[in-house]
Amino acid sequence: MRLNQLSDNPGARKARMRVGRGIGSGKGKTGGRGVKGQTSRTGVALNGYEGGQMPLHRRLPKRGFNNIFRREYVVVNLGRLQSAIDAGKIDVKKPVDSDALRAAGLINRVRDGVRLLAKGELKAKLTIEVAGASKAAIAAVEKAGGAVTVTASKAAAEAQGV
Repeated sequence: MRLNQLSDNPGARKARMRVGRGIGSGKGKTGGRGVKGQTSRTGVALNGYEGGQMPLHRRLPKRGFNNIFRREYVVVNLGRLQSAIDAGKIDVKKPVDSDALRAAGLINRVRDGVRLLAKGELKAKLTIEVAGASKAAIAAVEKAGGAVTVTASKAAAEAQGV
C-alpha cells in the first residue's frame, strides 16, 4: 500500500449541503431559511432572544464581584528556579529579582510582582527579591542557605504614592 492509495471508508465523510443551488437539490430557492421575515435576511444574530420573554441570562441572579484593587502576581516555583540554575540561566552569586527571572525566561511579564511558591526543591544558595513568598518557600530557601527579601509590590507602591 502506498500513500496515494489511502482512502477513507465509504460513507465516513459526508459532503456538506450546498445551499441555494436550485429546487432539485432540496435546499434551493429560500435556502432552508423559510420565507420572508427577519431571519431570512442576512446579518441576523438572535442568540439569547426568546421572543420578548425575559431571556435566561437576565432571569438568573448576579453573583460575585470583581475587585478592581486585586493584585496579580506571577508565580515562580522553587523547582523551576532550580532547573534554571542547573541550566546556567541564573547566576547564583547575584541577587535574583524579577529582571533576572525575566532574563532567564521563567516569567514573561512582571504584572504586580513575583510570588515565590514552594513546589519543587531548591539546592542552591541564593538571595531572592520578590513581591511575595509563601512561608514554606521562605523556609526552603533558608534551609538551602539563602535568603528571601519580600519587597513592597509595584501596585502597593503606586497606591501609597511612592
